[in-house]
Amino acid sequence: MEIGENARVVLEKRYIARDANGNATETVEGLFRRVASAVARADLNYDKNADIAEVEKEFFELMASLRFLPNSPTLMNAGKELGQLSACFVLPVEDSMEKIFDTIKQAALIHKSGGGTGFSFSRLRPKGSVVRTTGGVASGPVSFMKVFNAATEAVKQGGTRRGANMGILRADHPDILEFIYCKAENSDITNFNISVALTEEFMEAASRGDDYELIDPHTRRVTGRLNAADVFNRIVEAAWRNGEPGIIFIDRLNRDNIVPSRGEIESTNPCGEQPLLPYESCNLGSINLTSVVKEENGRRSIDYALLGRTVDEAVHFLDNVIDVNLYPLEIIAETTLATRKVGLGVMGFADMLLLLGIPYNSDEGIRTAEEVMSFINARARAMSARLAEKRGAFPLFAESIFASGPRYRNGTVTTIAPTGTLSIIAGVSSGVEPVFAYAYIRNVMDGTELLETNPVLRRELERRGVYTEQLMRRIAQEGTLARVEELPEDIKRVFVSAHDVSPEWHVRMQAAFQRHTDNAVSKTVNFPHDATREDVEQVYVLAWKLGCKGVTIYRDGSRDSQVLNIGGVKRGKPEDAPLTEPEPAGKIRPRPRPASLRGVTEQVYIGCGKLYVTVNYDEHGICEVFTNTGKHGGCPSQSEAVGRLASVALRSGISTEEVIKQLKGIRCPSTIRQKGLGVLSCPDAIAKVLEYTEKAIAGEGGAGKAGEMPAGVSAEHRKGGREAAFELDRIRFCPECGAAIVHEGGCVTCRQCGYSKCG
Repeated sequence: MEIGENARVVLEKRYIARDANGNATETVEGLFRRVASAVARADLNYDKNADIAEVEKEFFELMASLRFLPNSPTLMNAGKELGQLSACFVLPVEDSMEKIFDTIKQAALIHKSGGGTGFSFSRLRPKGSVVRTTGGVASGPVSFMKVFNAATEAVKQGGTRRGANMGILRADHPDILEFIYCKAENSDITNFNISVALTEEFMEAASRGDDYELIDPHTRRVTGRLNAADVFNRIVEAAWRNGEPGIIFIDRLNRDNIVPSRGEIESTNPCGEQPLLPYESCNLGSINLTSVVKEENGRRSIDYALLGRTVDEAVHFLDNVIDVNLYPLEIIAETTLATRKVGLGVMGFADMLLLLGIPYNSDEGIRTAEEVMSFINARARAMSARLAEKRGAFPLFAESIFASGPRYRNGTVTTIAPTGTLSIIAGVSSGVEPVFAYAYIRNVMDGTELLETNPVLRRELERRGVYTEQLMRRIAQEGTLARVEELPEDIKRVFVSAHDVSPEWHVRMQAAFQRHTDNAVSKTVNFPHDATREDVEQVYVLAWKLGCKGVTIYRDGSRDSQVLNIGGVKRGKPEDAPLTEPEPAGKIRPRPRPASLRGVTEQVYIGCGKLYVTVNYDEHGICEVFTNTGKHGGCPSQSEAVGRLASVALRSGISTEEVIKQLKGIRCPSTIRQKGLGVLSCPDAIAKVLEYTEKAIAGEGGAGKAGEMPAGVSAEHRKGGREAAFELDRIRFCPECGAAIVHEGGCVTCRQCGYSKCG
C-alpha cells in the first residue's frame, strides 16, 4: 500500500480498531481488510455460492490502492459491533413537544454512532403562537435549534467523531429573519450549519423587488409580507459577516425527488450535498481521480477504462454497504432500504487537473469536469441497472420517477461530498475544491519545522530543475504562486490556489459537476477578506442562474470578530440594523484583537480530565486566553467564561499580575493535583499558564529567550513562536495540532492531522 506518512498518522489516530485501554488491535492494512471482509459478505444475500474471497480481494485492492474510499463511518465501523456505516441522515421535526424530543433522542443515537443529521425546522409554528393545549405560547424554531445544539454538545464527547447538524428554514416561515441572524454571534449554535430554503418563486420575487407572503406552517394562514429583495440582502449580509447562512434551492431538491409520492424533501445532510426524505440515510464514497491519470509517450490523459472499472466496483461496494449496515433506528433501515440511495463522488479533481496541465479556472477545466462527471454518472447508472438484474430494483421503483424506464438497483448513484479526511488519507486535494495551499510549514511536537509541499508541484519543479526549499518556503509565505516572480508563467497559470480562483469560477465549477450529479455538490466559494457584500450577492445569484442546488461561501478571516446585537433585528433595511454595539461614552473599551498573535497551548490535568489552555500575546503583552476541555467533559462553559473575561480584562489594560492574582488559588472539589503544577481548578490552571507565559515573554523562569516557554511546561505542548493553536468558537487553527484550518464544503478540516468539524 502506498500510504503517505500523514495519511498513516490520521488512520492510526482516528480509524483503526482499539481495545478498551486504547491500544491498537489492527494495522492500517488490517483496517482495509476488516472493511472489505464485512462489506463483501452482502453478496451471499443474492448468491449462496458467491466467491466471497474474490469479492473481498477486489474491495481490499479498491481501497488499499486508494482508488476509492467509503465515507468515514464505514471505515470506522464496518466489521465491528457498532456496525453503523452511514454518514448522512435526515430526521423530521414535527410541531409537537413530544415529537420534537423524540427527534432529539434519535439524533443523539445517530451522533453516538458516527453519523451527521439534517433537520428542517419549517414545520414548527412561529415564535409567540398560542399553543391551545397548554394555553402557553410557542418559542419558535430558533429556540428549539438551541435545544438540539445543546444535545449535540453533550453527545459529541462520545463515539468516534463529533456530531454535526444542518438546520434549514424556509424563507416563507414567519421567523425567517430571526433564523438568518441566529448565528451572527460565532459562539451561538456551534454544532449547526444553517441554510435558508429558497423557492424559485422567492428568487423571482427578489429579482423583481416584489413582496412575498409569510405562512404559518401550523395554520397555513398568511401572517404577513416581506420584501424578497430585502430578505435576500439580509441573507447576503449575514453570510458576508461569517459565512452563515448558506442557501438551498428547495424546489430543485424536490424536482429530483425520486419518490415524490412519499413526501417532500425538506433538508440535507450537514454539508448540504445529500438531500434526503425524513428518516432516509445515505452511504457515500469517493473516487480518487489522480489514480486514473495515465502517462503514455510523455503525455498524460484520463484512463477511462480504469475509471469505468473503478466506478463499477465502487457502486457494487456501496450497494453492499446498504445491506450490511446496522442502522441506529428501525424506521431508518426501512426508509433507506426502500430507495437504496448511494452517493458516489470524487476527490483529487484539482490535483488531476494539475497532472493534465489544465488550470482550474479555465474553460478547459470546466469541460474536463463535465466530461469526467458525466462519465461517472452514466457508468454508475449502468452498473446500478446491472445489479438490478441480479438483485432486483429498489423496492419503491414502481412509484418512482424511473418507473417507465430501465430498472435500477439504487434510487440515486452520485453525490459530491467534501472528503476532508478521506482526501488526507488518499494524499490528494479535497472533493472538487481547488488546492488550498501548495506549501506550508508543519510544526511537529519537538518544535521542528517541516516543509510540506504539494507532490504534483514538487515533481514538476524538480523536473524543470528549479525546485529549492527556499523557493517552497517563499510559496508557503505568500500563500500563492502568483506573486513568486522567479516561477515560469505557465506554472503560475496552472498551479492556482483557492484564493487565486475568482468566485465566478468557483460557482461555474460547482455547476459543471451539478449537471451530472443525482444529488448535490458540496463546495465552498472562498472569498478574500476584502470581498464586498456585492461580491457575495453575485455568487448567490449566479449559483441560482447556473442551476446549482445550493451554495456556501466563506470570506477569509470573517469568523475572527464578534458581531453584536444582530439577532433581535426584525425590521428595517440591513443598513439600518444595529450590526455592532455602539461605543458607550466614558467607558473603558478593550483594544481590538490583533489579526496575528503568538501563543502557547498547555495541556493540564484536572479532576474532570484534560483542560487545554491557550494564551496568546503580541508586542504589548498577553492579550487573550482560550480554554477547551478534553473528551472527558468538565465545566466547558464556566472555563470558557473565565477565559473570555480574562481576555477582555487584559486588552482593557488590567495587568496580567492582577488577573493571575484573582484566579490563582481558586479550588474545585473535583480537581486533583498535577505533579509539578499543583492545579486546584480550571481558573487556577489558567492562572498558572498565564504566569508561565508572562515569564517566558520576559525571558525568565528557564526560558532561554523571549518567546520560549520555561522548562516547567511540557515540550509536547510548547507552541512558542507561532499563532494560537485554536480559538474555541472562532476556529482558525486546529485544536489538536495547531495547524491552520481549511474551510471547505461547509466544514473546517485540518489537512495536517485530520481533525474536522461541521457547524
